[in-house]
Amino acid sequence: MTVEEFNQAVNQYSDNVYRFVLKNIRDEDKTKDIIQDTYEKLWKKHAEVNYLKVKSYLFSAAYHTLIDLTRREKKQAQWDEVDFRNHSHSEGYSDLNEILHKAVKRLPETQRMVVMMRDYEGYSYKEIGEITGLTEPQVKVYIFRARKFLKEYIGKIEVLV
Repeated sequence: MTVEEFNQAVNQYSDNVYRFVLKNIRDEDKTKDIIQDTYEKLWKKHAEVNYLKVKSYLFSAAYHTLIDLTRREKKQAQWDEVDFRNHSHSEGYSDLNEILHKAVKRLPETQRMVVMMRDYEGYSYKEIGEITGLTEPQVKVYIFRARKFLKEYIGKIEVLV
């Protein structure tokens, strides 16, 4: 990739990568750091990266940088030990957006990433697999499990409305 192609990639994809990372961690400063690290990685490997695959490379690098940061900061209980039924939301409350964001925050990081990429960003299963390094069936399973948890967490829609 040439310098001009690198600059074009920055102009073309920086907003999308920024939004993707910000939706996952909701911290603008950390998001900016991750984006900077991502473009630094791209610059260091710009001679090796094919311009036609730069979008996939950027999202993969951002995803892996985000995962690394999240793992370093993670001080939570193991998700396998949590009984989600005890944490579900079924009270009468009408701010669906707030409830949904709380539910998404409770998802394990891999499930949160793939469901955000699929439902918020609109990527195909294949693209998500390329970005995350998962197979297409694995992506589908993670999305299924995430949506199942979200449905259980939110509870019956009639209670909310």
